[in-house]
Amino acid sequence: MTDTVSPRSSATQISDKLFIAPQPGLDAFPDLAAAGFKSVISNRPGGEQPDQPILAAEQRAAEAGGMEFHFIPVTAATITEADVRSFQKAVAESPGPVFAHCRSGIRSASLHAIGEVLDGRLAREDLPALGGKWGVDLSVAAKWLARDAERRPSVKGFFDPRTFSVQYVVSDPATGQCAIIDPVLDFDEKSGSVATMNADAILRYVADEKLTVQWILDTHPHADHFSAAHYLHEKTGAPTAIGAHVADVQRLWQSIYHWPELKTDGSQWDHLFADGEHFTIGSLDARVLFSPGHTLASITYIIGDAAFVHDTLFMPDSGTARADFPGGDAGQLWDSLQAVLALPEETRVFTGHDYQPEGRAPRWESMIAEQKTRNIHLAGVSKAAFVAAREARDRSLPMPKLILAALQVNIRGGRLPEPESDGRRYLKIPIGALADAAWE
Repeated sequence: MTDTVSPRSSATQISDKLFIAPQPGLDAFPDLAAAGFKSVISNRPGGEQPDQPILAAEQRAAEAGGMEFHFIPVTAATITEADVRSFQKAVAESPGPVFAHCRSGIRSASLHAIGEVLDGRLAREDLPALGGKWGVDLSVAAKWLARDAERRPSVKGFFDPRTFSVQYVVSDPATGQCAIIDPVLDFDEKSGSVATMNADAILRYVADEKLTVQWILDTHPHADHFSAAHYLHEKTGAPTAIGAHVADVQRLWQSIYHWPELKTDGSQWDHLFADGEHFTIGSLDARVLFSPGHTLASITYIIGDAAFVHDTLFMPDSGTARADFPGGDAGQLWDSLQAVLALPEETRVFTGHDYQPEGRAPRWESMIAEQKTRNIHLAGVSKAAFVAAREARDRSLPMPKLILAALQVNIRGGRLPEPESDGRRYLKIPIGALADAAWE
């Protein structure tokens, strides 16, 4: 039996702009365009069924009809708020009617329904009647919303498309206290300009939600973006913190930059976390897990039922972080990954980057259980095989374009170089410092 529907099958209209349906065949796309649809959203992971259309072919068919194409793949068990917001954005920004599909239409309808409840336009109690009206089972949405209401902490992710970075506001609903994790200071390497667009968006969210910033946290000194920790400290007065092994990174890069006056005691932060140290965010318990491998100083923050891993784990379809920066080690990374994967399987995992494989919408939340079974670099892999594959892949990767600029800011807690006699600040680029790295 084919897993597609006839082009003549009718879609179900669930809003002024949004229509949902089961998977269409490729021959349906000209009819969709002729019917006036301006966008297609696929909510179906590639390869879910052997006879479903290939993703690239579906995209070509949509674009050949003059329709936008959006890939937001979900399963009933892996829907995240990021998926919901990407779905809403694709619908809102479409120039006309939107045709969204999965295998049956249930996941597409669920993404819409979840967003309506989160934004207060629907109540959870409305879902059974609404599902009956649409002819769609909305139990997936109801279960997601019930589970989300019980989760602690509340987590809001902010995606920066320029650096593929994810920044977080992690808050305690009971007290309104929050932490900001790995904020980005905007930097345009072509003009040398610095801006605070990302950080200011975080501050607006904090103000709108009436939160109080208790901590500004870095997981490690970043190599691909500037940290906004110091800027946010100046704006909020909240203390900054990072792992204690940042001093090792400072000593390493002090030599690379030939920077004898650099303080290498971590004093640029207000607090240095030791491995296993406990702290609180409002009434939430939090602790620190030393996670070296990507860098000498990488740590994971475990806050309530959530783990913030940044460049240790990526989403399951993206794998794991590289381990070839100065001080990195693939064997250490494997050991750190095993410690993270030993957390309870229901632990939420929040990563610090998403590079959007296959052009899908950005995602940054998964579960330990999902990482253990589906991560493309880890599932069913031994340590020896992982290290060999990780090192081989790293040899082929060029260095991040901002690494030499970013580290001299980030090993000082996000502080820019001091102005020189002409009033300007200057970054120092050591020629040949990473000469063995692959070129783009």
